[in-house]
Amino acid sequence: MEYIKQISRFFESHAFGVCSALGEKLGIASSSIRLFFIYASFLTLGSPVIIYLGLAFIMNMRKHLRRSNSSIWDF
Repeated sequence: MEYIKQISRFFESHAFGVCSALGEKLGIASSSIRLFFIYASFLTLGSPVIIYLGLAFIMNMRKHLRRSNSSIWDF
């Protein structure tokens, strides 16, 4: 049982943050969104995983573009 908790903590701390970002935007608990992705992945043979990775890529690019567009006066 402890092994499962360690795996859960690892994924929660090192995941892309897509579920938590969607949860904050929509006002829904991130655990509910994670369960939706898991159940939908099983029912549709993995297609939500592609959506999840696409959202993670978009979030990463937005973060990168925000950093690169900063002014020279921002420290």
